[in-house]
Amino acid sequence: MLKSKTFVKKTRAGGVLKIVREHYLRDDIWCGSEICTECKDGSPVLQQEARIESNICTYPHYLIPDTNVVLHQIDILEDPLIRNVIILQTVLQEVRHRSAPVYKRIKDAIHDKEKHFYTFTNEHHRETFIEREQGESANDRNDRAIRVAAKWYTEHLSKAGELRVVLLTNDRANKEKAEQDGLVAYRCEEYIKSLIGNPELVDRLALTSDDQNEITGSKLLFPEHLPLSRIQAGIKSGTLLQGTFRANRDNYLEATVFVHKEGDDSTEVLLQGLQNLNRAVHQDVVAVELFPKDKWVAPSSVVLQDDRPNDEDTEEEEAEKKLESPVLENNTLKPTGRVVGIIKRSWRPYCGMLNQSQIKEATRHLFTPADRRIPRIRIETRQASSLVGQRIIVAIDGWPRNSRYPNGHFVRNLGGAGDKDTETEVLLLEHDVPHQPFSQAVLSFLPKMPWGITEEDVKVRADLRHLCVCSVDPPGCTDIDDALHCRELENGNLEVGVHIADVSHFIRPGNALDQEAANRGTTVYLCGKRIDMVPELLSSNLCSLRSNVERLAFSCIWEMNHKAEILNTRFTKSIILSKASLTYAEAQMRIDDASMNDDITKSLRGLNALAKILKAQRNAKGALTLSSPEVRFHIDSETHDPIDLQTKELKDTNSMVEEFMLLANISVAQKIYDEFSECALLRKHPSPPPSNYDILIKAAKSRARTWICFQLFFIPQDLEIRIDCAKALADSLNEATLEDFPYFNTLLRILATRCMMQAVYFCSGMDSDFHHYGLASPIYTHFTSPIRRYSDIIVHRLLAVAINADSTYPDLMDKHKQSALCNNLNYRHKMAQYAQRASVAFNTQLFFKNRGILNEEGFILFVRKNAIIILIPKFGLEGTVFFENKDKPGPRLNFDSEVGPTLTVEDKHTFHIFDKVKVTISLDASNIQHQKIRMALLEPVIPGVSVSLPEPAPEAKKPKLDH
Repeated sequence: MLKSKTFVKKTRAGGVLKIVREHYLRDDIWCGSEICTECKDGSPVLQQEARIESNICTYPHYLIPDTNVVLHQIDILEDPLIRNVIILQTVLQEVRHRSAPVYKRIKDAIHDKEKHFYTFTNEHHRETFIEREQGESANDRNDRAIRVAAKWYTEHLSKAGELRVVLLTNDRANKEKAEQDGLVAYRCEEYIKSLIGNPELVDRLALTSDDQNEITGSKLLFPEHLPLSRIQAGIKSGTLLQGTFRANRDNYLEATVFVHKEGDDSTEVLLQGLQNLNRAVHQDVVAVELFPKDKWVAPSSVVLQDDRPNDEDTEEEEAEKKLESPVLENNTLKPTGRVVGIIKRSWRPYCGMLNQSQIKEATRHLFTPADRRIPRIRIETRQASSLVGQRIIVAIDGWPRNSRYPNGHFVRNLGGAGDKDTETEVLLLEHDVPHQPFSQAVLSFLPKMPWGITEEDVKVRADLRHLCVCSVDPPGCTDIDDALHCRELENGNLEVGVHIADVSHFIRPGNALDQEAANRGTTVYLCGKRIDMVPELLSSNLCSLRSNVERLAFSCIWEMNHKAEILNTRFTKSIILSKASLTYAEAQMRIDDASMNDDITKSLRGLNALAKILKAQRNAKGALTLSSPEVRFHIDSETHDPIDLQTKELKDTNSMVEEFMLLANISVAQKIYDEFSECALLRKHPSPPPSNYDILIKAAKSRARTWICFQLFFIPQDLEIRIDCAKALADSLNEATLEDFPYFNTLLRILATRCMMQAVYFCSGMDSDFHHYGLASPIYTHFTSPIRRYSDIIVHRLLAVAINADSTYPDLMDKHKQSALCNNLNYRHKMAQYAQRASVAFNTQLFFKNRGILNEEGFILFVRKNAIIILIPKFGLEGTVFFENKDKPGPRLNFDSEVGPTLTVEDKHTFHIFDKVKVTISLDASNIQHQKIRMALLEPVIPGVSVSLPEPAPEAKKPKLDH
């Protein structure tokens, strides 16, 4: 049956356009129930025995939730207990428009066969479709459509014994009308509380607005938020600004709003005080009103943590007084304002711990998130005693004006705080790393085993199985992306090949496997754990270029002379047979052992010689050699705890592989840009603004001066850091050495790393600045790691189209979609980096947990007003020595930001950047949620400030290392 609607629309040119919308209605849409005898459904979803023990629904029943129940009670619907649910098309469409995250979660529940969720397309069923009546709002029409569908189900299944259909709605009017129509309807809370033997489900109920008013006080603590219409008018007129709210990790009464303007222009607005923060939560999109310039203030240097033990809505006056700064010079004042409305909430489920109320039998408690930028959340739970000491997840439901904290509900228990598996789950969730097992829909697109190279593959690819190809990787690497070869040609030149796993052969555009890889963006490497971007069958088997097995590859092959000058470049899909999978150490031993002269070793020596020339050429152009202390943990084979910690040692072979990967990436970048100037996926590294280098320049000058004072030899007067271009910076870093302080140059390079901008992916058609500052290259991309980076898969596809090895598809040539993809990839890479750092930090805490107090030498990296930040080279570890203690009076401190900066303590000792110190290192576990490495000063000795040398603990038997 066809229904159509015709209307006319006026065009911009003044003409009239007739529009006809057709809507097809069908009779063959089945109800999806096993119990039904009328529908000819071959694979019903809803079970015959649909029974959940309930005080009010004592009969078997199916649930039909309305849109608001799905939107706000998704945590309930995801629970394994809730099964046999009918999700109406009307509801699904509304959820899709209103919340993408909830839509994905409900779709996942529908695809979970254990849940028995059935999608009923009521909008195309002849008996359940309804037209919108005159004067009826879209929302009222949808509510009526839900009731009509529920009534149809009730009548359709009436012959099936005692089975009933239950409508769940929190809308009073909708519930009353449903009951008038003879339907069984309950409020969601009413139904959940009726379930027998499942009290934990009640804790997962999201609070409705009525519930929130019940548990908050009557005193109004915050200004009212402006309605969206006034916000939009204010932004249009320029009286209000729109931006992203960023809470301060160290001060809960301070935040900034990052305001985007035309082009690349942007500004930050400072907010101070609870009233001005006005219930905004980190990452919310907010509307702010700027104060007049005479009310602008400077950022506070005070550290304020909201760690009061009670949950009362007390005044913040004392805390806010600490924010008040003395009158400062105008150049330190920042644009200041207040939040007047919320444009878009960016709430997510938060990990953290419960602070149990001191009131006996209380059900309302405060939850403290692991992320210090998130405010504490008030929740209601009857299982508080069992949740103390556990890591739990909580979701925010709302933040009324009369509540000091937002209200929320318990979602689930992750496990005991401090447990390694629990803490790993927390850091993955907090950094938004997709880590759920790959779904059946994704796995269905994997090749069937056993898999092998076919005759068709041989016909369309270059057969390079005869070449002496080998891979060089870290020990234990199973996802081998790249392999290399080098051989001498008859004309005396060298042929060098970089062979990259052909992942795009297995992952075709647009299927579920491709969509999952695009969403994950990157493989995440944690200490002792890897979160794959693609399923293990590909990452560690079919795509991994392991030795002595034939593999599909994408090869970049150069003809070079012995000066490493490229004479010819070609790209081809290929078949390779790696002759060896080596570690960096094994490859280095082959190169250094003069008695070895086999083909693999000759190839490695040729590659190594060329790599040194390539590196020298890059450095001559101004490529930066920076430094960051990387650590490697040795893990106990039984407990899987870290038992040794050391900084990573880099060999010539590390540099050898890196040089050829860089060269391949540059060659491919130029090729895809030449072919597709509007839609090439490239990577750039922006030049840092000069102000970023202030601390580096001061550190170099200050250190040279102090070295003159303490050492009796001449220091060159030109020990300064030049920053006018990357070449100048690279040269000045190379020249900045001190004879009796060999680690000085490494410290400078570590500091220089902190001055850099983040490298990002971008679409060539959406940007004009392609330059990669760190590599001193005019163009760059990522081609060499498609097993672990989705960007490389897109680059492979572009290159394949460029050499006529594969066909294109619309999204590949759409610069706007490429740009959106780049935004996700940049986000995923950033969060992966943060997750990796958090994993190192947690394993470092585990390492020091049973070591008592250690004494180590270190260097000052930064000098603050009340502290010095120390780097311990032995462990690649950073920590802070504070000179203020809230339990006792602090020493006299004199901070000078102009020279150095420097910090003088008790007029006895002045600390400079890069000074050598000796400290004690121990684990401070007083706050179980925020454990940290604590450092105390041993040397130089300052009476009343430095600590005495602790007695050495008896040396424990050294555990066996698991190599």
